[in-house]
Amino acid sequence: MSLDSEEVLKIAHLARLSVSEDETASYVKDLSNILELVEKMNAANVEDISPMSHPLNMSQRLRADEVTETDQKEQLMANAPSSENGLFLVPKVIE
Repeated sequence: MSLDSEEVLKIAHLARLSVSEDETASYVKDLSNILELVEKMNAANVEDISPMSHPLNMSQRLRADEVTETDQKEQLMANAPSSENGLFLVPKVIE
């Protein structure tokens, strides 16, 4: 698919971009190249290829889920200007 300068200016207008007349020719070429690449990718036969989340077939190393910090809730709540039932009370900001 090939674009012309009128289509590029329309796209720029829709995207709210300012494109000068000098830049239009460059954008026509670049956007046309991108659309040609997309057409080639769409033409590829991928019917027998299963989707994958990663190109390498490896399992992810996971660390053990262990608690590494002590419970400091009481100390942290003692610093709060106001609290109730273990929750921080903050001023109302929406009326």
